[in-house]
Amino acid sequence: MGEVYDPSQLRTFLAVAQTLSFTRAARRLGLRQSTVSQHVRRLEDATGRQLFSRDTHSVELTEDGEAMLGFARRILAVHEQATAFFTGTRLRGRLRFGASEDFVLTRLPEILEGFRHDHPEVDLELTVELSGTLHERLASGKLDLVLAKRRPQDARGELVWHDRLVWIGAERLRLDSERPVPLIVYPPPGITRARALDALQRQGRAWRIACTSGSLNGLIAAARAGLGVMAHSRGLIPPGLVRVPDRFGLPELGKVDFVLVHGPRRPTAQDTAGAADALSTAILAAGDRLQRP
Repeated sequence: MGEVYDPSQLRTFLAVAQTLSFTRAARRLGLRQSTVSQHVRRLEDATGRQLFSRDTHSVELTEDGEAMLGFARRILAVHEQATAFFTGTRLRGRLRFGASEDFVLTRLPEILEGFRHDHPEVDLELTVELSGTLHERLASGKLDLVLAKRRPQDARGELVWHDRLVWIGAERLRLDSERPVPLIVYPPPGITRARALDALQRQGRAWRIACTSGSLNGLIAAARAGLGVMAHSRGLIPPGLVRVPDRFGLPELGKVDFVLVHGPRRPTAQDTAGAADALSTAILAAGDRLQRP
């Protein structure tokens, strides 16, 4: 086909894909809604495919749109790397990055290693914490960028991927419907903890805390020992644990969004803002790899 995809159109496409709204994408990008529509239409013309299915009420990605999501992130990441290389600009500054432990135990180290290689003069500080704690630290100005689960009713953040929360435990685990469900949970303000307790309370199911740990490794060890069940992302189930069978009647936990959230931009920290944008782009470009253990 020989098409060269315009980076500005790709950025607009990503904004619409992340917000599922032409209006919100226009607001985020500081563009008119007609310009957003024009960018998407031109990208659809260039691909020869429909990227969004839209009616008066909703906007959804088509299968081709889902495919373009991965391509757009990778194209923009390479575009930024090429621009930085040929303009000779070197990112500097101190970047305080927070990530929930789920990611640190999967593919995040590989992404951070690549970032350190590409931007050796950025002083990267990594904080590993509960998603709820990371959001609190971001709000209080102690972090610049966070990769974590999105809180319910929170629309902020760039979507890295959707997943479903499921109940997991040791394969040999058996639950007695007459007894309280033994739970393995993070302490407050853990987002999965809150979702698990809310779901059981809505079902009217009795529960008890069998293990609390601020460390994912601690929770996994307790689950492998057969102490109880835990709520966890379906795409990140640790080795040695399985989904709890439906026959035990545990309630649905619903979907969960994993997002990147930027902290408030500080006027005196332009270097930090550039570094945060670069790491954000690298993570979004590798989003499909992040969830594979």
